[in-house]
Amino acid sequence: MGPDDLSPAAAAAAAGADGEPAPFSFSIWPPTQRTRDAVVRRLVDTLAGDTLLCKRYGAVPPADADPAARAIEAEAFDAAAVTGGAAASVEEGIEALQLYSKEVSRRLLDFVKSRSAAAAKPADHPPKDAVKDEPAEEAAA
Repeated sequence: MGPDDLSPAAAAAAAGADGEPAPFSFSIWPPTQRTRDAVVRRLVDTLAGDTLLCKRYGAVPPADADPAARAIEAEAFDAAAVTGGAAASVEEGIEALQLYSKEVSRRLLDFVKSRSAAAAKPADHPPKDAVKDEPAEEAAA
């Protein structure tokens, strides 16, 4: 769709006060809420789905996956926002987005590892059949 394909109203809206087309600009950082929601949905799928991560560390029940995914995404966003802030250039926005992506991945891995470690942690009391009874001869001595 080129400039000739615009309706007259759209062409007038796209043109500046002097009749020149308005310069195109976009911002890569911060991500839109729609993008952040998509990240959360993907995290939920990763945590609760049939993924290599779930096979290695165990799947998270869907009821637990959603709040965990939201927390992971929010913490990653906050960490990247501190560094990225209001990116003044596209390059700074790209750096902030890369940091956000790395933080999401790191926090996801930390979460599944800690959950797996907590599940593998032995109970405070060993099972009864794991306790060795002393032989009767040694007890009498």
